[in-house]
Amino acid sequence: MKEIMAVIRQDKMNATKAALEAAGVSSFTARKVLGRGVGNVDYRVLHGAEEGQEAAIAQLGQGPRLVPKRLLTLVVADDRVEKVIKTLLETNRTNRPGDGKIFVLPMADAVRVRTGEAGDAALSEEN
Repeated sequence: MKEIMAVIRQDKMNATKAALEAAGVSSFTARKVLGRGVGNVDYRVLHGAEEGQEAAIAQLGQGPRLVPKRLLTLVVADDRVEKVIKTLLETNRTNRPGDGKIFVLPMADAVRVRTGEAGDAALSEEN
């Protein structure tokens, strides 16, 4: 089994949820995060702040220029990794800087708290 962490644009969250559901993966955790990659900061936010838009100003804050993103965490069986990655790529690719990153990590085990099931059985969507 693998843990997949995906950093995506915040405006892609609803499309990503729907695409993952359609791909048969409805279980994941999402968090609001701030960050930046090696590329430039989203200048639309900077431009909005310059125009006095409060939402854009709040996103910039007083520190380094960080852009709001979403961090998705999924744990899937090995045979589903490629499908999840393909779904994330197709849904989130805009061909502009800031589309995000996908990280795949080994996962030693998982245990469903309610039933005590372990391994791939704990990841089953049927229970």
